[in-house]
Amino acid sequence: MTEVTYERYEGQEAEDQLDTFLATYEEVYADPPYCEGPRDVAEFIDRYRQQIRTRPGFRLVLARDGGDVVGFTYGYRLPADTGWWGNLLEPLPPESTRETGERTFAVLELAVRKPWRRRGIAAGLHEQLLEGLAVERVTLTMRPEPEAAPAQSAYASWGYRKVGKSHPWEDAPVYDCMVLDLP
Repeated sequence: MTEVTYERYEGQEAEDQLDTFLATYEEVYADPPYCEGPRDVAEFIDRYRQQIRTRPGFRLVLARDGGDVVGFTYGYRLPADTGWWGNLLEPLPPESTRETGERTFAVLELAVRKPWRRRGIAAGLHEQLLEGLAVERVTLTMRPEPEAAPAQSAYASWGYRKVGKSHPWEDAPVYDCMVLDLP
């Protein structure tokens, strides 16, 4: 096994990497609890391309073992007019949800292929994604325990705290909404 390396892409250059990590996305999200099929993957592709074009501060990080992409993560800064906090089942105080376009970075995906899990790769991806960001905090949504117990444990160890439950679209499951305050 070679040493895992990380590559970061900003803005439009991230779109050119879609084909590079798409097979990894398909592999990870085919498994339960996601069980995604071809239609889900097509929707992911459309959503990913749209986010790159419309979301400021878009950033992608790939983890490679040799030439193989073994994990990826991406996100963007929440715009001032975001609907992110409006998806919470119980509203937070207005000061907690005020966005400026520079205040909060949202992690949309963080995934590692099964054979490379529990090797610190997710932590490396997370660290590379946040490195140098000039934001106050980071947010993400994730499936609750017990379906996502390993992810819940990882995010808690990185300093995230749960701030509520989110239901981002009609057919979506209810997710835990997490926040990490940065120093």
